[in-house]
Amino acid sequence: MGCYARVPRQLPLDHYCPWREEAEELKAEVGRIGGELDTLKSQMATLQRHVFGKKAEKLPTVAAELRKEAAGEQAQAARAEAALKKRRERAARRVEGAPTREIRHTVPAEERHCPACGSEELKALGKGRTSEVYEYIPARFERQVHVQEVLACACGQGVVTAPPPAKVVDKGGYGPDFLAHVVTSKCADSMPLHRLAQRIERGGVPMSRSTLTDLFHLSASVLLPLSRHLLQCIASSEVVWADETPLRVLDVKKTRLGYLWTFLTQNEKGEWLIGYRFSMGRGGKTPLDVLGGTTGALVVDGYTGYNPVTLPDGRTRVGCWAHVRRRFFDALATAPEAREAMNFILALYRVEANARDADVVRAAAHRELRQLHSTPVLARLRAWLEEQAPRHPPKGPLGQAISYALKQWDALSRFVSDERLPLDNNRSEGALRKAALGRKNFLFVGHEAAGENLAGLYALVATCEVNDVNPEAYLADVLLRVQTHPQSRIGELLPLEWKRLRAADSS
Repeated sequence: MGCYARVPRQLPLDHYCPWREEAEELKAEVGRIGGELDTLKSQMATLQRHVFGKKAEKLPTVAAELRKEAAGEQAQAARAEAALKKRRERAARRVEGAPTREIRHTVPAEERHCPACGSEELKALGKGRTSEVYEYIPARFERQVHVQEVLACACGQGVVTAPPPAKVVDKGGYGPDFLAHVVTSKCADSMPLHRLAQRIERGGVPMSRSTLTDLFHLSASVLLPLSRHLLQCIASSEVVWADETPLRVLDVKKTRLGYLWTFLTQNEKGEWLIGYRFSMGRGGKTPLDVLGGTTGALVVDGYTGYNPVTLPDGRTRVGCWAHVRRRFFDALATAPEAREAMNFILALYRVEANARDADVVRAAAHRELRQLHSTPVLARLRAWLEEQAPRHPPKGPLGQAISYALKQWDALSRFVSDERLPLDNNRSEGALRKAALGRKNFLFVGHEAAGENLAGLYALVATCEVNDVNPEAYLADVLLRVQTHPQSRIGELLPLEWKRLRAADSS
């Protein structure tokens, strides 16, 4: 009996339940730690790429990848030729609008004889040789002394006085061109007002930052009807892009966090309207104030602050493929298979490039292209996402990218059925770059009202710039006209209408 080892009787599986539960808990803990580790690795790779990496290691633009893909093909040559033609046309338009002065150079008296025979009977040969030189004429400020003529009748009763010069405000000491220069310097050139005050003083005009601040806010107050009407025009459009960025607000001992929101749209002629709104919070109140009660499409990222205007009976939410692509790119450091998702997204943009080459953007043919080529790509990408989702920790970089894409899928797919809808929200992000540059230069705004004034002036200047309107010339004109223009026709003073009226007057 002692020679035989006793074989333990196999116990029922239920006997090991406590150990199974503990194993499952440990497995879940390992999965959680693995996901956190992947996230940390991804963040470290992103930081290293941002701080130490070459520009080529950063997220390449879709246009760059499409150009690389088409290198050596006829499509690349055609695209380059079209881009060159567009640049030349733009340069030609700017040359035509540039101030031109003809300077005649005559032959010196001691050289006005024939170098061959010595004869002094020389005749002009054609119009002469012509060359062009661009020169800088230093800008200057001047103190204008306006003297109004006063006439009196010999009867001693009647007196006639010449009309005073036009001013933005009564008894104001600065003209509309000066105010336009202040606004453009800050909103278009991102110049802090204290630095602008130094430049003005170098021009011979006594100036302080507080005076410029007052003039800036005065201009915003005068132009408030225009900036409000511009935002109303955007809100009434069928397709609106929107985004937001933080902007610091000065407070006691430290700054508070405010937000600058942008809302923009494109009309049938391809012209853009850009509006801004400032708020002290990032909640859904601002989108609701601007777009509440309107219908159409809203192109945004996945931020829930836009939900109040995209719920039922509101606007249709349209997703941004650029945000999705960015998330998969950030996951490449720990999950190389994310490249496959990026290739699917690139295929969607390739369809858009083909539509641009065929000059059918926003036409019925554009929708047909999308339904023929983009729909199959979306189906393959969806299948890939569902296949990969169980294989990656939900909190890992790739798991988060997959989850984001699946949650936003309906919004991301809507562009297929409507040719007016874009693939991404890059236009609104681009509209905030000017504000981001200003934030680096002047750091913060003084108070909430200052942020609202900055937003209103940003809107007018940005709309001017995107439509090739000189903001200084525009502002100098409308600062005077807006105060007497009928409110019912205030739209005539918006940059686009102003540009058309100026073109009609010049012709």
